[in-house]
Parts: sequence; structure tokens; C-alpha cells
Amino acid sequence: MEQTAKKITYETDRKGNQFDLKPKLTVFHTPVLWFGIFAAITIVSMYTGNLPGGMIGSLLVMIILGEAFGWIGDRTPIMKTFLGGGAILAIFGSAYMVYSGFLPESITTSVTEFMKAAGFLDFYIAALITGSILGMNSKILVKVGLRYFVPIFGAVIGAIVIASIVGALVGFSLQEAILVITLPIMGGGMGAGAVPMSQIYSEMLGNEPSYYISMLVPALALGNVFAIVFASVLDMVGKKFPSLTGNGQLISGFNYEKTKQKYDIGKMGVGLLAALTFFTVGNLLGAFIPLHPYAIMIIIVAITKIANIIPPIVLEGASQWYQFVASNWTFALLFGIGVAYTDLNTVLEALTVQYILTVFGVVLGAIIGAGLLGKLVGFYPIEAAITAGLCMANMGGTGDVAVLSASKRMELMPFAQISSRLGGALILLLSGLIIPLLV
Repeated sequence: MEQTAKKITYETDRKGNQFDLKPKLTVFHTPVLWFGIFAAITIVSMYTGNLPGGMIGSLLVMIILGEAFGWIGDRTPIMKTFLGGGAILAIFGSAYMVYSGFLPESITTSVTEFMKAAGFLDFYIAALITGSILGMNSKILVKVGLRYFVPIFGAVIGAIVIASIVGALVGFSLQEAILVITLPIMGGGMGAGAVPMSQIYSEMLGNEPSYYISMLVPALALGNVFAIVFASVLDMVGKKFPSLTGNGQLISGFNYEKTKQKYDIGKMGVGLLAALTFFTVGNLLGAFIPLHPYAIMIIIVAITKIANIIPPIVLEGASQWYQFVASNWTFALLFGIGVAYTDLNTVLEALTVQYILTVFGVVLGAIIGAGLLGKLVGFYPIEAAITAGLCMANMGGTGDVAVLSASKRMELMPFAQISSRLGGALILLLSGLIIPLLV
């Protein structure tokens, strides 16, 4: 077996020297020449109007352009070190293509429908939630428990305090700093945050919900940018100060050995089935329980894992399917997020110095509050700051993917979703309580 592997991997010259036949330069695990051929076919099809419709054309464009942006971003010095690398370039590169009109309108519509109506974002997150929880050590789930809400509260308190201070220094009132900037950023995205928040503001302050949406969205978009950038910075901090990070593990003082898995295509199919089923259960129960389906899904998957009622083939399959999805479709998804969910014009309109500094204060406060209180309850500060801090301050599910990708900690998706969904519900509750105090 070993000799056969060597014949495949190496070529030997007349002098007995071995040459590695493995391609030196690859994009998406593909030799760069062949990736270039695939890209050329895709681009010609795009601009001649001959790209297949539906899932095939959309996913092809997302993989090709997403991987190209990701490859460039991860190899551009300043971008890969300080700005989130390929993750942020995939999002804002695609958003710029839409903004500038460089991406054909038919492609923009097709990708948007694939992401939203066809549910590709849900499909991706379902795989990550199911696989990462079922592949996790059950003792960790038990140990985390309700303590996870401590750093979430820390993030909210830190964001409000720092934003209020910075806002006062740059000329914002307390009402503007908290209601217009801080709460929407910490509110769990558009659908679960800004939209219901605009309804609350409308009922309690007057004016139409659309008026408040136009005020809340710039904060949400700019906060998402800072969250992605800070995710990359926290990854760097963790490498410089290893004692602050669990390298993807949330709990400190709890080490375990990951079992090595032999990847099996059949098991991956089982994992796909499990992810789809658990997602459906979340939606089914969401019709009766006033929680976001993601939140319900997390709770159900965690309960079944802790109760040890899932057979090993499903546990292994879910874990393998999650790793396949995360490894192959992350940059494609980030490209789709840029097209379908990122309005670059809205972000640019918010770029005043005072506004930027206050948003910066919100995200920084979330990091500090989550990291400090997370450490108090036994979490690694970096992981607590990323999940309970940055994943509260980003744009919900789309922001979670971008933040965890930039921080290279995709295995933290279940905790990120808790922050986005249950944390977002907490912000809606707080907004109803805070508004009467500030007006």
C-alpha cells in the first residue's frame, strides 16, 4: 500500500531523485490551470446569458467567484492579517460587483433567489449546527449550560457602556448612541433584529417602521464589517497569546481527544438527512413555540446529544457532512451573502467619522464585556468574545458565518447561533424596556 502511494505521489528521475507530482498551486483543491479553465467557462456563460438557471448556475458562480476572492484575500498581506482575509473579500468583493453593476442583473437575481427563496443559507447553517453539536463531546454541552448567557449579558452591557462614552465624545446623544446605533447592532440581524425592532420603535415613538429601518440598517451593516475585522484580529491575538484561546474550544480546563474518523460517503448521506430533519423539526416546533427555528433546532440537537439517543452512524455522518460543507462551500456562501444580504450603498452612506467611531465602540465593548465575563465563568476569553460578543454584533446567520470564517473557528457555530437568535430576542426585550427611559 505504501509503495503504491509513492508511485502516485512521486516521479523518479534517472539519478534516483524523487519529484513531487502534487500541484504546487491550487484553488479550491484544483490545479490553478484547471480552475482557470472552469472560471473562464463560467464567466463567458455569465456575460453571454447562457449560464444555466436555478441551483446549477447560481452555485457555479458562487463557487468560482467566491473561491477566487477567497484565494486572493487569504494571500493579500494587509487583508489577510488585519481585514479578515478571504472571508471579507468574498463578501465585499461580491457586494461591490452588485453595487458597480459589474455582476449581470440576472445573476444577482438568481443568486439572491438561491440564497433566500431556495434556502441555501439555511441549508448550510443546518449542516453546521447539526454536525458541530452531534460531533461535540457531550460533557462540554453539559458544562456550558446556562453559563453561556453570562458573556452574552457582558457583551450587551459592554457595548452600551462603551458606545455611550464614545457617542458622548463625538457629539451623539445617549438616545442616538443606544437606540439608533447600539441596539440594532446587537439585535441579531435584519429579520430577527432590525425589522421587529422598527415595529417596537414605531409603536413607542411614532412614525412608520420604514423610517426607523432606514436609521437602523446603516448601524447593522457597519457593525457587521467591524465584527468581521475584529474576528480576524482576535485570531491573531490568540496566536500571540495562546493562554487566551482554546483554538475553537469554548471551555477552559477541559481537554479531550478527538476521535479520528474514516470518511465515508454513505455516512455523509446520513449526516445530510439528519441536518435536514433537525432543521425541519425546528421549523415545525417554531409554529407553536415563540422562538426562532434555529434556536429550537439547537436545543433539540443538544438534548438528543446529551441524552445519548442518537446512533453512532448518525453522529459520525452529521460530523462528516458538516466538515464537507464547511470545507467546500464556505467561500461560495460568503459570495452569496455579499450579493443577497450586503447593501454596499447603505454601508457607504454611514461612513461619517462620528458614526464609525461609535459603531467601533459598540463592537469593542461587546468584545470586552463578553471576554471578561466569559473568563469569569470558565470560558476562554477569545472564544467567548467571538461567540457571545462578535456574533451578537454581526448580521445574524450571515454574519455568524463570516465572523467564524474570519476567526477560523467554524466549529463554534452552535454558540454563535445562540448569540444571534436567543441573544437577539434578549435585545428586543431590552429595547422595549430602555425606550421609555431615554425618551
